[in-house]
Amino acid sequence: MNAHPRTEFAELMERAGLGIETAAELLDVSDRTIRRNINGEGKRIDQLRLAKLREVADARCTGDRSEGFRFIDLFAGIGGLRRPFEAIGGRCIFSAEWDRFSRETYNANFPEPADSDHIFAEDVRPYADTPDRIPAHDVLLAGFPCQPFSIAGVSKKNALGRPHGFLCDTQGTLFYDLAKIIAHHRPPAFLLENVKNLERHDGGKTFATIMHVLREELGYSVSYRVVSSTPWVPQKRERIFIAGFRDEATFNFDDLAIPEGDGPTLGRILDTEVDPKYTLTEHMWKYLQDYKHKHQKAGNGFGFSLFGPNDVTRTLSARYYKDGSEILIEQKGDRPRRLTPRECARLMGFEKPGETKFRIPVSDTQAYRQFGNAVVVPAVQSVANLMEPHIAEALERAGRPLPSLQQRRLLLPEPGFAA
Repeated sequence: MNAHPRTEFAELMERAGLGIETAAELLDVSDRTIRRNINGEGKRIDQLRLAKLREVADARCTGDRSEGFRFIDLFAGIGGLRRPFEAIGGRCIFSAEWDRFSRETYNANFPEPADSDHIFAEDVRPYADTPDRIPAHDVLLAGFPCQPFSIAGVSKKNALGRPHGFLCDTQGTLFYDLAKIIAHHRPPAFLLENVKNLERHDGGKTFATIMHVLREELGYSVSYRVVSSTPWVPQKRERIFIAGFRDEATFNFDDLAIPEGDGPTLGRILDTEVDPKYTLTEHMWKYLQDYKHKHQKAGNGFGFSLFGPNDVTRTLSARYYKDGSEILIEQKGDRPRRLTPRECARLMGFEKPGETKFRIPVSDTQAYRQFGNAVVVPAVQSVANLMEPHIAEALERAGRPLPSLQQRRLLLPEPGFAA
């Protein structure tokens, strides 16, 4: 397996949030030396370098760093939006996530010191009703719930005669909770994320309503773009990003930096040794084959999808825990298998191939749900990088110039693995 021995060096690397390349640059050694120290091999690490690594780790855990911009992370999931904005120098001061298992994963990967002023709320709605309870912030991030606007969710709710989108009392009004928070705090910038189908939901009326509220009622300069994940990870996943700025209109999603050439393929994120429990049982494999054959005869495309190392997968969904049929991995001479939760972490760009740094403290079932609901981290990183100079300019106009980018950027590993 890929887990490293828990050497002191490995512990400090993890606490500091450093990748191999970043640590090598910080300590002025080769990548090979870093790998050997992680594994406890070779000569003992120079004590001055070890002290420097410990200093970085302590600074990250105690919040002892240059003050950058402040942001809040709503409908936070497992932190896919937070990490990229920390990487450009932001500090998260408020998070909200209703699912207790997602909060467990979030807390495991974003530990806060005992004296931290960070607030982690379960339900954002009481805070939207009294938004002064939310600290003042510069950037609002929100991946507001996908289900009311997803193609699968809408089809199912239509079939059952249930309301969906803004007609859904339990989730549809959450956008308006966001609007109340934005209206109260007037942050210089925001970034919202949702499923691609948001644009077409209810014949485009839902999206038109959202844009009207953001542009006309709240007065923000708003841009949006549907971004595909395939340049960064071997998965076909499209999400819409909506960026808003309070005072300027020069931000343009056409300037988004997207890696050129062919994107990565599945083989880059797969482990070579996998627990046999992820291989489908004979009963499940027969069921999936029979199910697909039945629907093929009926002339539709329902059924499992099989992928090899040179492929790019379908979209990982929160339903993956049920049978894994949307993404099954070929195994020569054996039945196919599911992706492991660790491979799902890489498929979503939470870590690079061969890494095991992202903590997964929950069951496989919960992990599959969490990654299926998450954002592709390196795609968000590209959006954050594009927004960064505009955030800095907005704060400078507001009389709050930020430290230099080099001073305020946290020493975090680059999310994802595509160059």
